[in-house]
Amino acid sequence: MPILHIALVALIQGITEFLPISSSGHLILLPNLTGLPDQGQAIDVAVHVGTLGAVVVYFRQDVQRALKGLPKVAPRQVDDQHAWLALCLIIATIPVVLIGLVMQLSGIEQSLRSLEVVGWTTLIFGLVLWWADRTGTHDREFEGWSLKHAWYVGLWQAIALIPGTSRSGITITGARFLGYKRHDAARIAMLMSIPAIAASGIFLMIEVASQANAAAARDGALAAAMAFLAAIGALHFMMRLLRTVSFTPYVIYRVILGLALLAIAYG
Repeated sequence: MPILHIALVALIQGITEFLPISSSGHLILLPNLTGLPDQGQAIDVAVHVGTLGAVVVYFRQDVQRALKGLPKVAPRQVDDQHAWLALCLIIATIPVVLIGLVMQLSGIEQSLRSLEVVGWTTLIFGLVLWWADRTGTHDREFEGWSLKHAWYVGLWQAIALIPGTSRSGITITGARFLGYKRHDAARIAMLMSIPAIAASGIFLMIEVASQANAAAARDGALAAAMAFLAAIGALHFMMRLLRTVSFTPYVIYRVILGLALLAIAYG
């Protein structure tokens, strides 16, 4: 696979995975603008690994807390903040795993991978994000995350199984509707992405395991490294920006992107 193609896919995935602007929308737009072929599932797995590594490194303190509390979840010894965080992340991940499995087994997922669907979801859920950010209060913080709220935002995250929705965008939307501050809503969404990306990466890995070879491994390693660096930069940019700026710039961008995708789809 040409290095330029790998770099484009890795950079697009790495940057857009955590910004609320839809990575799938950009990846679908890429071949339409450049004529490049689909990158294949092996590269998809690689860039997922890269972005997963980035969010783990960036939020390493929260990840360490969750891992420290994880052993207490099974015996029902949720008696500290570490175990509570781990339990909240588990609860928040259940909807996307269950619904994702149903969609995968039923074949619904493949039928939704069209330019029209991605265009409409990019546009519509961008506007929903704007509405949530405009009407949501700012009286809740990350430390007050509850199991009820984890389940609620987890249901929002499951909507991201529809291509073009944006996983980070829709989870931030759910958290903002609950009144979480912008920075805290993004923090919740990023931490929820860790088990979600890991689960989707495992599904993809199972599908491509039989196709592994030296060339694919080399391309995958390069794609993962590039996606990691791009995702770290995107995370740093967004989390700093959200301390002073709303989500409106992302919404405007999504509206423009959604309209562009629909113009290509129906043009």
